[in-house]
Amino acid sequence: MHQYPSIAIILPAFNEALTIEATILDFHQHLPEAKIYIIDNCSNDGTGVIARQVLEKFAVEGFVIYEPRKGKGNALRTAFLKIDADIYLMSDADMTYPANLARDLISPILNGEADMVVGDRHSNGQYARENKRLFHELGNSLVRFLINLFFRAKLFDVMSGYRAFSKDFVKTYPILVSGFQIETEMTLHALDKRFRIQEIPVSYKNRQQGSVSKLHTYKDGLKVLILIIKIFRYYRPLLFFTVLSTAFSILGLIASIPVFVDWIEYRYIYHLPLAIFATGIEIFALMLFGIGLILDSLGHYHKMEYECLRLRRSDANDKS
Repeated sequence: MHQYPSIAIILPAFNEALTIEATILDFHQHLPEAKIYIIDNCSNDGTGVIARQVLEKFAVEGFVIYEPRKGKGNALRTAFLKIDADIYLMSDADMTYPANLARDLISPILNGEADMVVGDRHSNGQYARENKRLFHELGNSLVRFLINLFFRAKLFDVMSGYRAFSKDFVKTYPILVSGFQIETEMTLHALDKRFRIQEIPVSYKNRQQGSVSKLHTYKDGLKVLILIIKIFRYYRPLLFFTVLSTAFSILGLIASIPVFVDWIEYRYIYHLPLAIFATGIEIFALMLFGIGLILDSLGHYHKMEYECLRLRRSDANDKS
């Protein structure tokens, strides 16, 4: 007997009492065969209670899972650990993403054409028109540019919260971040581990009146800058530490100028502390370059181990 793939819709929700009912019913209408899981991320406005009532009242298959640690990354980590399905669809619970395109997002996963499908908000320009936060758009563009540059990709939206995943991706993806950076980390992981990514243009509408965004322009802007630094450090360690090494090497050379002047003019070094300082800086620069080489080699070895893990999972799935 043919068994249809199971589909799990995951809705991380923090204080979404105004929109959670409409979100659940919208996705249930357009993807009725899917189970809907609401991850109540420490809400204090009754979001979880409302979600349970909606599931029961309208006979929607699914559960409410409570996650006491705040942060979208924590919510998804719990979801990926506890929920078992063949296809996963992730969306925000604020009615900003179109549920009528849910089937379009899961189709490439269902057909074996992709491991992650991203709802692209930028291609049609609607996100720029709807989004009223200029600095968020600038940060998004900068992160997207760097990711496309480092991985030679051509992605349009690296921070979209509307995504579909294969089981292989979900069950081999280690979630290490706790907050909103989770979407970017997903993109980086997929690119770094050579998962197949597709983007499908989707419409985007701003939050309903009375529904408050959890993003903070300056606080989250700082997090974006930190994220950019981490992209360099974790995914391009040789480049990151080479840049640092070069900067300290130049600093050491500048500090050593009076020392060389002493030696050229007097054949004696009067700036002895400066000579020791410059030497220490140059040694430190050399150490940074060595760290970059070691981490780059470790990263390559980790990729080999990850490929072996995926092969073992694939072989186990074929036998089962």
